[in-house]
Amino acid sequence: MKAIAVLTSGGDAPGMNAGIRATVRTALTGGLSVFGVKRGYQGLIEDDLFSMTSTDVSNILQRGGTILHSARSEEFKTVEGRIKAAENLNKRNIDGLVVFGGDGSFRGANDLQREHGIRVVGVPATIDNDIWGSDFTIGFDTAVNTALEAIDKVRDTAAAHDRLFIVEVMGRHAGFIALEVGIGAGAEEILIPETVTKIPDICKKLQSRYEKGRTSSILVVAEGDEEGNAYEIARKIETHSGMKSRVTVLGHVQRGGSPTASDRMLATKLGYAAVKALLDDAAPCMVGVENGSISRHPLADAWTRRKELDKLLVQLSYGLE
Repeated sequence: MKAIAVLTSGGDAPGMNAGIRATVRTALTGGLSVFGVKRGYQGLIEDDLFSMTSTDVSNILQRGGTILHSARSEEFKTVEGRIKAAENLNKRNIDGLVVFGGDGSFRGANDLQREHGIRVVGVPATIDNDIWGSDFTIGFDTAVNTALEAIDKVRDTAAAHDRLFIVEVMGRHAGFIALEVGIGAGAEEILIPETVTKIPDICKKLQSRYEKGRTSSILVVAEGDEEGNAYEIARKIETHSGMKSRVTVLGHVQRGGSPTASDRMLATKLGYAAVKALLDDAAPCMVGVENGSISRHPLADAWTRRKELDKLLVQLSYGLE
């Protein structure tokens, strides 16, 4: 192997730049040429690649977002699109590709390897933390801390005005962010896709709190809860009990900001591990961190195996009212 490329795909996640930095510098130290791909798979199709040096990744460790930018590509989902992408890699004699992203990005990488023999390594980078095979994904810790800081401020206002606040965090299919943020913020209720939400029971608990003299409450809702988003939950609570609430949707603020120390360390480890996997001829695979050690798994595990929530945290979410 003489040359590799690196790209970031799907939603951005704090820590991606730290991962890019580790990938580039590990590859250069190992005698490889490195190419950066702008705008993910779409950039790969449009031949938006450039040679990277150690200087290109200087002073990016602390930056949020991704210096390579990211984009979703419908064209890459087609056979014709992947042919263009492979041609652009082959003409530069690039035979290894590191992909930072989630399960959708890994599916694309797997197709590229299967159809064109490009050796690919996936690095789990998504704030949702829903990729099987790694205890944590790049960006999750930062997103949790960003949301937690915001909810602490909402708590002050809720207490000052004796109000019920419903705060929506990201998590369309998984409740990892909501669960950790909810426990960390001392939320009275945590609503996530993995557990059953019962509006009457929530109203009963809230009413019981008010009868005990507690005048404010915080509910944390994952955007993908089966009862709906925060606005829908607020409407259903008011319909059932008459209780009014204020809604705060944190949205994309959770994606931004300087990565935490934990995300910088995780991204650095995984960027290094991705290059090592290519040099060890272990591709195609996904690298992760499990119980403190680097792990390698088939790319398909990212979408065929479901990552479970920490059962203790789920238990705690019911028991710390």
